[in-house]
Amino acid sequence: MYLCRMQDPMNDTIAAPITGNGNTAVGVIRISGKQSHEIAQKCFSKSLKGAKGYSLHYGHFLEGDNILDEVILALFKAPKSFTGENVVEISFHGSAFILAKAMEILGQHGARPAEPGEFTMRAYLNGQMDLSQAEAVADLISSQSSAAHKMAMYQLKGGYSEMIGDLKKRLIKFAALLELELDFAEEDVEFADREEFQKLIHEIIQVCTQLVDSFRQGNAIKNGIPVAIVGPPNAGKSTLLNRLLKENRAIVSEIAGTTRDTIEDEMVIAGHRFRFIDTAGIRETADEIEKLGIQRSLDSVRKARIVLWVHDLSRGVEAFSEAAIRKELAIDAKLIQLANKLDAHHSDTIDSRLLPISAKTGEGMEELEKELGDYAASLHADGSDMIVSNQRHVRALKDCIEHLNTASAGLKSGLSTDLVAFDLRRAMESLGAITGEITTDDLLGTIFSEFCIGK
Repeated sequence: MYLCRMQDPMNDTIAAPITGNGNTAVGVIRISGKQSHEIAQKCFSKSLKGAKGYSLHYGHFLEGDNILDEVILALFKAPKSFTGENVVEISFHGSAFILAKAMEILGQHGARPAEPGEFTMRAYLNGQMDLSQAEAVADLISSQSSAAHKMAMYQLKGGYSEMIGDLKKRLIKFAALLELELDFAEEDVEFADREEFQKLIHEIIQVCTQLVDSFRQGNAIKNGIPVAIVGPPNAGKSTLLNRLLKENRAIVSEIAGTTRDTIEDEMVIAGHRFRFIDTAGIRETADEIEKLGIQRSLDSVRKARIVLWVHDLSRGVEAFSEAAIRKELAIDAKLIQLANKLDAHHSDTIDSRLLPISAKTGEGMEELEKELGDYAASLHADGSDMIVSNQRHVRALKDCIEHLNTASAGLKSGLSTDLVAFDLRRAMESLGAITGEITTDDLLGTIFSEFCIGK
């Protein structure tokens, strides 16, 4: 149904609540499409004839001659609206019954319920934003930390699109010269400086590669930085998880091997979202279930960006060689070694490479949270906002790199101009796919169907 409607998306007038579900103080319904003003007028107690765009009107929302609610109606005229169409946004009292009834009345007058993401899709199709900006709308809605919010806002404001557009323009210049050479093929002339062309290709490949490499940190910022809590049984890993989360998320017991599987939860520290993973105690064991839990733990550890290795002060602690831990766990993540149970086994001779804490009392937790926050801040250490967090963009950038490498090799080997120009066009198409210059209905259906209704 969704894809069918997308093939002629401008035909219908659509409506949906754009505020949260349930009873709230205020609930807003947006109507968008050619008939939005006329449909709203049929339900509104005052005349909207001659009303200006960006105007507010107080009145009653009607069901026939009966008043459903007193409302504020905001009028927007195309193209100066979120979707680029005529738009009406009506603010009701936030009763779930009122909003449902209002949607029913609007439907009777010709407005169908909007599909997920359909308002944003119309904004994209009407040129109000490009595809990467439209995707940023979804990221902005789902952002759960200041870092994720900042990244989504930068993309929404068009900074990322501007960069991609600049790369494409520079390629277009040389592509045009190559195409011109094809028109004069019989005269054997060169308009495109091959040496300068190779420099440009190399430079763009470098930029695209940096963007691809930034995906790991962009994904961590968007979805939360994975932090694995690792160590032997009874070192206090589950107590540490509970302390970090400020709730009793994991079972704590003196019995070794209590945690048989990974336990995950999230929280925001210093404006950054972290995903903490409590792992099964790592040790030799004959218990098949515990072995399976340890293997799952090791798999999670290898995906983490930060590993907290928890030592037990009661057992007498010396910092392990960082290289030895990295080799044992097969990790390249940031490693923080903790000396736990400071409350019961205080020592003045703790190795300086260990951070002393008490997961039980909270001592040392402020220092640990600072280290975590400093690491998260280092993801933006170069001051760059050019961080990719979208897997679709990564695929397009990799395709661009592949086509540019082929074009570069073709230039070096003296390949015919038409074949080099073909690879160059493919590279530009890959960049264009990021901003939506080149799209398919299937692609749009996949992207916008993941939005919430009302966006």
